[in-house]
Formats: sequence, C-alpha cells, structure tokens
Amino acid sequence: MRIVIKFAGALLEKAEMVQQLARQVAELAQQGHELLVVHGGGKIFTGTLERMGIKSRFVDGLRVTDKDTRDAAVMVFGGLLNKRLATAISREGQAAVGISAGDASCFLAEPFIHDEVAGSLGYVGYIVGVNVEFLESLWRANVVPVASCLGLGEDGEIYNINADHMAAACAEYVHAQRLIYLTDVAGVLDGKKIIRDVACDEIGMLIQNRTVSGGMVLKLEAAKRALEGGVEQVRIIGGTVPNALLEAARAPVRAPRTRRVRALGTSVLPSSFPVRQMASASAE
Repeated sequence: MRIVIKFAGALLEKAEMVQQLARQVAELAQQGHELLVVHGGGKIFTGTLERMGIKSRFVDGLRVTDKDTRDAAVMVFGGLLNKRLATAISREGQAAVGISAGDASCFLAEPFIHDEVAGSLGYVGYIVGVNVEFLESLWRANVVPVASCLGLGEDGEIYNINADHMAAACAEYVHAQRLIYLTDVAGVLDGKKIIRDVACDEIGMLIQNRTVSGGMVLKLEAAKRALEGGVEQVRIIGGTVPNALLEAARAPVRAPRTRRVRALGTSVLPSSFPVRQMASASAE
C-alpha cells in the first residue's frame, strides 16, 4: 500500500517520541508499504525565530514569510528536523533519506494566493507538482523519503508550505491509498470527546460553530482535498498513543460505518452521515 504520513512538529520535540514513531515507520516499510513521510515543525521553528529576533505573524493559520523567515525555514525544516527524522528511521534498520524542494525538483510550488493576491504572504506557497518518478525510484530501492514542508518555485526561490496542505497534495499526486495525520491530540475533538468520523460536507459546519479551530481547520480542509483527489482514506490520530501509526496503517481502507470496534482517532469520509452520533468516546 502507498501511504503518506504527516508528522506534526510537536511530535519531533522529544527524542524518545521521534524514535518510537521511527520504529513504526520502519516496520511498515519493511512490510512492503511505500511510505512518504511529510513533517512540520511549527513550534520549533517559532522558537528558532524568536532566538533570531524574528517575529512571527499568522494570517488564517498561515505564517507570513519574508526572506529572513524563509531562510530560517530552510535551516529548520530542510536541515535540523528533516535530518533528525530521517536519521531516526535509519537507526531502526530502515534506510531513509531527507528530501526537500529542489532535491531532484521533487516538490514544485507556486506563491500562495490570499485575498486573491498571489504572494501576499511572502514566501508562502502551495504544491503544484511532485516528481513521482524520483520518489518511486526511492521506493524501488527500499528507501523511505522524508520530506520537509518546502517547495521550489519557477523563479528558483524556495517556498514555505503548510505541512498539512503539502501532505494532502503529495497524497493526491502519488496516488496514495491512505493519508495519515499524526498529531499531538487524540483526533478531531468536540470539547473532550473524539469525533470518530467526519464527512467532507460537515467540515464547514464544524468550523462555523467553532467545534474545530486553528490547525485542525487546516487539517480537515487538507483531508477534504485529498479525498476529492482520489485518496481512499484519511485518518487524523494521536501520535503519542503507542503503536498508533501501525494500527492506523493496518486498518481496513473501507471499514463499514456501522463498525463496532473503534479505531484510533478520526476518519475523514467523503460522504455524509450524522457526526454527533459518533462523538461518544473520551479523548485520551
């Protein structure tokens, strides 16, 4: 199975958590799955910017990125965090390589359009192309690609990409069967309850009534794009739960809605059914 896995940056802050997740990635790869790992790192990046004396500003959940901020993003995302995660997977006996932006032109980007103006957020972009042939060459060599959230523009500049959006776009371009978001929360929450299933046409309602906010809005919007682009299943799960990634990857792609065995986290589904009936489990 071809799976895109997005690691929340918060999961990369502690070495023991990184290694625990790396072990699961290695196990899945050694079972024959073709994996693309995409990672964020917002909190670590914000802390780095503060130490550099650069203030962070966000618009609709996206970081406004001037040239100095972009250069720091390349250092943190394409350097520190990317190599930290690739190294952890390799230490588990599974070859992994960190890639980003212009490496073999693997991820192509265009300036993000906000308020109908391209580039109004600075060096913030969105993915418009993926070098699938390059990624497939890595999979044939039994190597796990680990991608930082950066893209290469036609102008030769590197653009900062929201990692949730990037994971969804990559899942669409590589024709992944499954997209898994590993987060630092248990799933999509309604207060302290996990919403076990969310349908695409219910996302707007959850945003409007403020059941979800912040980064979860971006995840749900990205999940909707992935499903509309042909990805068969999207799951949002808590990465701190032991073996959560293994469980999410091994679950049936198309499980019946009436299933009695609860899977971890939240499934995002392409068709509608009552959300509130599923919000019955306490968050862990």
